[in-house]
Amino acid sequence: MKLTVDFNTVVGEIKPMHGVGQPPVLGMDFSMTDYLKAARVPFSRLHDVGGPFGGNMFVDIPNIFRDFSADPLDSASYDFGFTDQLIKALMERGIEPFFRLGVTIENYRAIRPYRIHPPQDYQKWAQICEGIIRHYTEGWADGFTYNIRYWEIWNEPDNFESPEENQMWTGTPEDYYRLYEVASKHLKACFPHLKIGGYASCGFYAITNTKSAFAACSPREQYFVDFFHGFMRYITEHNCPLDFFSWHSYAGINENVRWAVYVREQLDAYGYTATEHTLNEWNCAPQTKGSMSHAALTCGMLAALQNTSLASAMFYDAACMPNIYAGLFDCMTFKPLPAYQAFAAFGELYARRQQVLVGELPSGVYACAAKADDGVLVLVNTNDRPVPLDIAVSGAKEPSACEIVNASAAWESFTLDGTLPPFAVVKIHYTLM
Repeated sequence: MKLTVDFNTVVGEIKPMHGVGQPPVLGMDFSMTDYLKAARVPFSRLHDVGGPFGGNMFVDIPNIFRDFSADPLDSASYDFGFTDQLIKALMERGIEPFFRLGVTIENYRAIRPYRIHPPQDYQKWAQICEGIIRHYTEGWADGFTYNIRYWEIWNEPDNFESPEENQMWTGTPEDYYRLYEVASKHLKACFPHLKIGGYASCGFYAITNTKSAFAACSPREQYFVDFFHGFMRYITEHNCPLDFFSWHSYAGINENVRWAVYVREQLDAYGYTATEHTLNEWNCAPQTKGSMSHAALTCGMLAALQNTSLASAMFYDAACMPNIYAGLFDCMTFKPLPAYQAFAAFGELYARRQQVLVGELPSGVYACAAKADDGVLVLVNTNDRPVPLDIAVSGAKEPSACEIVNASAAWESFTLDGTLPPFAVVKIHYTLM
């Protein structure tokens, strides 16, 4: 098949699809975030940071505001110490925190839930969030004046197994809707220039009846969708702000592309036409972590999501931990896994900003190209077999460099001789004419 790439035709701007979830924090050592800087990672979503209960140190509201009976207007009520160090490390490396206001998932809540209850006082909880935002954006309480734009109210309140086993929220759906109303209205009034949203939906598997690691039964899948429509009806009726809507998925590329269409359609139908949406927790086949197939699927996802209505996306996650979802780094060697290079490749596109026209692709093959002073094409084969492929380029000379990711997570020189290898992640540089 002939793949056409036209560097003369700009079709849009490369979007920040290569964000990540929690960053690779090793205790209080943030040096591994240098890898994120090298890949030009635009966002790190701050959820589950530091392990269970936020490591009792980071981000979670009970870690920052340890005594709910304290005065939210008194700076002495806050403990910013550990989170300050994390935020500073990210901002110094050009990585914008996507700040989740809430708590870490409690996977063992069936034994006892600790922090996932609805706040005792919604208005006071909103004031606590206000204090946190002022600390990081307005310098309050010996803080900072960082440009942190996105503030997310809670995470996965629809994470439903049974009425006794929701791992993120022990209240009813209506309890969460009310929390969102109180918090969003308060925060938007305080910070009209910032983006306030939520709610980190568990996803839309029921739309195409697709199973995932986090959606094992149809009633649960349907609950996610019912919760979403209940939320949208509530905020519409109560005139709540929603600058962005966030949702999650552990399904494949085609499903996420389809669900991005669904989310955009539904937001528009409810009248939230200006609301962004972000897939700010995703991982494709996490059980294949460390493999070339995982690298290819990850890079294919980045390329495919670029051409949807999504404003951004964030992979779950960049932690350096011994679990299948921490898919970018080896927790024993502290070195990158092959999937990391998908983010490095997309970072090359992001640095050039102008997306250019790429023609029709074979099944399972994904591509994205961008230009500035030079041109870059990222080409991915997610198939387990070689795919015949020739490239016809307009507006550029012969490739100045061509590289492929190997199983050691390194780039090596490569010649594309008419066949794209299986599970290939390829980066081609061009000198423009």
